[in-house]
Amino acid sequence: MLLLIAIVLAVFFLPTPWNVLVLALGLFGEVGEVVFGIWYSRRRRVTTGTESMAGDTAKVIEACHPSGRVSVKGERWQAVCDEGAEIGERVRIKEVDGLTLVVERIS
Repeated sequence: MLLLIAIVLAVFFLPTPWNVLVLALGLFGEVGEVVFGIWYSRRRRVTTGTESMAGDTAKVIEACHPSGRVSVKGERWQAVCDEGAEIGERVRIKEVDGLTLVVERIS
């Protein structure tokens, strides 16, 4: 966007020595914006899928003694809870083992 504004200013409004300077500054600003965007997008690693579920909370929909079912963000998962959990309780996801969630009670 900055380069487009610089081009319009250089072609239609500015005299000869200034239009080159404005184009150079617009190009420099555009390159800086692209470099900043690439740097900003690479700052942290994206987690998706089951890797991002660790630490989330789930609601027990089928009693876990030790295995049962939980609901996480509208999805139903098989779960294992060593301490046991009753229907309606909130549990925290410790890890994902295949298609089974290992959960613990929230005290």
